[in-house]
Amino acid sequence: MYFEQFYLGCLAHASYMMASEGEAIVVDPQRDVEIYLKAAEANQVSIRHIFETHLHADFVSGHRELASRTGAKIYIGAQAGATFPHIAVEDGFQLRVGKMRITALETPGHTPESICLVIADEEKSADSSSVKPWAVLTGDTLFLGDVGRPDLSRRYTPAQLAGMLYDSLHNKILRLQDDVLVYPAHGAGSLCGRNMRAEKVSTIGMERLTNYALQIKSREEFIEQLTCNLPARPEYFVQDAEINRAGAAALSDLPALSPLEPAELKTLLAEGAIALDVRPGEAFAAGHVPGSVNIALSGQFASWAGALLGLDSRPVLIAESEDAMAEARMRLARIGLEDARGYLKGGVNAWKKAGLPLIELPQITVEALSQRLQGTGMQVLDVRREPEWDAGHIAGASWWPLDNFKVAPPEIDRNIPIAVHCKGGYRSMIACSLLQRAGFQNVVNVVGGFDAWQQAKLPFVMEKPVEA
Repeated sequence: MYFEQFYLGCLAHASYMMASEGEAIVVDPQRDVEIYLKAAEANQVSIRHIFETHLHADFVSGHRELASRTGAKIYIGAQAGATFPHIAVEDGFQLRVGKMRITALETPGHTPESICLVIADEEKSADSSSVKPWAVLTGDTLFLGDVGRPDLSRRYTPAQLAGMLYDSLHNKILRLQDDVLVYPAHGAGSLCGRNMRAEKVSTIGMERLTNYALQIKSREEFIEQLTCNLPARPEYFVQDAEINRAGAAALSDLPALSPLEPAELKTLLAEGAIALDVRPGEAFAAGHVPGSVNIALSGQFASWAGALLGLDSRPVLIAESEDAMAEARMRLARIGLEDARGYLKGGVNAWKKAGLPLIELPQITVEALSQRLQGTGMQVLDVRREPEWDAGHIAGASWWPLDNFKVAPPEIDRNIPIAVHCKGGYRSMIACSLLQRAGFQNVVNVVGGFDAWQQAKLPFVMEKPVEA
């Protein structure tokens, strides 16, 4: 049996391919499907089956394009209401491929249509007459250290979904033996949960012992904990689920990006268009197009672009190179942000050569910030998420998580410099660019963020947040 996990770090997304006797299955494919076609060719197998564990909300799936290019059948939970050609999967559905047997479990909770796939393989069993499961692909039902968020349905309340999730976990998933491997659809950093570990595989036994959600004994307490203090749900999640319900168009069908001259971008910016600068934060701080938003390619670029700009934002891209431009376009398409206006031809250098002004973003070290805070003349804005704030923060800081930045932080004095920080500097640079775009003139980025503050052994406090 061939089995491979494909991990897409920028979306914290795991997809899978498995094969037996020349016939392959792909589970939860990312939008750019070339990776599976190449793997199939390298392993001399043919992709014949595609499973979706649910209607993904945080990325656009490649199931429709992959099926078109391979002739494979698509399988998805019967409750999905999928409108593309598919086989509706109900509890107990089985598919045999070579010496593999895939058994589907209906596990509603993260979404109503969620399924998990239990994999048994004769090659891994000493007794072919009694083949035991060796792994379960849990989608977004069970993560490593967490479970799926229960607030992604229009039909059910979070409390109703959380109750379903408790039942799915205890009545189905936890009935598997402790040595069964657990392969989820997401890892640390995904917005589909809130407490995931960084490892890529676990076991039922390990999760039973270490996963906080599986330690909760009563259904009522589980519902209360799962629905309390949920991270903000990006607006594009609902849109992506609907795209996946119908099946996305092939990436090759997307039109080419149009090159824009600096004068054209200047006009568009005056009309309210968004310029999305994907360069590293240091390059952005050294000089950028006024009003542009910096979301660097180095981090969870697409997720933040979708959450903060929206799928209908039609940004103009600014990048350092053609390769970076192509990468940005691909990563945006993975979450459904397809309709960019174009890109700045020649990048920031062309803007400068056209005689148009660049502006800088001042930065400050944590040591210098600590000195400034001894007096009065500096505000601190913490843009991390609530659990990070609760674990420790700078005394006197205001709190406004980046997830909320579609609305500018209230009660911030525009006349006093604002030092903005996150954990390491990636999110704070995004926040600073959004503040500058909103008209804040005295914005300063804290180099290294709260990690640098702690490494410098500077004091911090722990208390419940009061939003800015």
